[in-house]
Amino acid sequence: MQKNFPILETSRLILREVKEEDAKDMFQYLSDIDVVKPMGLSPFETVNDVLDEVGWYKSIYNEGTGIRWGITLKESGEVIGSCGFLNMINKHYRAEVGYELSKDYWSRGLASEALEVVVKYGYQHFQLERIEALIEPTNLPSQKLVEKLGFKREGLLRHYEYTCGKFDDLYMYSIIKGDTNLS
Repeated sequence: MQKNFPILETSRLILREVKEEDAKDMFQYLSDIDVVKPMGLSPFETVNDVLDEVGWYKSIYNEGTGIRWGITLKESGEVIGSCGFLNMINKHYRAEVGYELSKDYWSRGLASEALEVVVKYGYQHFQLERIEALIEPTNLPSQKLVEKLGFKREGLLRHYEYTCGKFDDLYMYSIIKGDTNLS
């Protein structure tokens, strides 16, 4: 990966590397069942749980298997979510994209704004050809979000993950570089 963590900017957001001092902001949404359940996680119980998450962001970046930006509001600098790539496989030019946003900011177009700039970055800087999104069948807002950006549903992955004591089915969505004007 690059030496300096890239900073992405939209009209309302700055996407940047999260730091340990952001853990308190992040705890606000990562402790919310409505935010973390679609990610296959239990609500975070302590700020230390968040520090583990920040450590994971650092590790995937350092290993070159992903990158996760903190979604921050330009006006306040508050971290209100995250968005980025994981399971990046450079030799196959593909990665999975993931995101979450504080419930306080749902339905304002902010997740779409963040995801769009991240997808563009993936095409331009990682030369990705394929970007995948794995979404629970009950997570209709997330399905609508990726479809709005041009992702296509490819199928249902039955019992694809084991999280929170159960097997989860996930829809596989993808977008190919040539499918979109985001590249």
